[in-house]
Amino acid sequence: MNRIVRRIKAVWLEFISMKLRWVGHVPSHYYRRFFYRLFGMKIGKGSTLHMWASFYNVSNISIGEDSIIGERVVLDGRDKLKIGNHVDIATDVMIYNAQHDVKDENFCAVSAPVVIEDYVFIGPRAIILPGVTVKKGAVVGAGAVVTKDVEEGVIVGGVPAKQIGQREVKDLNYRLGRAAWFR
Repeated sequence: MNRIVRRIKAVWLEFISMKLRWVGHVPSHYYRRFFYRLFGMKIGKGSTLHMWASFYNVSNISIGEDSIIGERVVLDGRDKLKIGNHVDIATDVMIYNAQHDVKDENFCAVSAPVVIEDYVFIGPRAIILPGVTVKKGAVVGAGAVVTKDVEEGVIVGGVPAKQIGQREVKDLNYRLGRAAWFR
């Protein structure tokens, strides 16, 4: 019986994900944000999600104020995903918090929360893996694969991501701007 209930829940989540993928094709930021919130995503004031985003279990995803989520982003909500305020996530970024344990003989799934703190910039096509915290003001370079925590104000790049610089600005207090209506 327990197995049947788990399967029904899984199918329901897949159905919701499919519907939200369709919503992501509507060229109206306000329409998309309404439905994402309706299905349980927490989205702060002034934040925007551009078109064609994909989600896994939106009810575990929280986005702060004045953050921008780019086109074709994948946000994994199979465990907690917390995105802070004034975060800029570029096009094609993938943030995962669940994966298979390749060392386990049964290839079991494992998950761990991901936290993206305030004023972080994540460049195009970067990948953030389960259990990672990207701390305040950090920058993740384009195409980087982040497997470990990124310290405050640090710039990382590469595969796997390594420190390649330090952000010079220490007093971060900028705003990212208004939402593009049809993006």
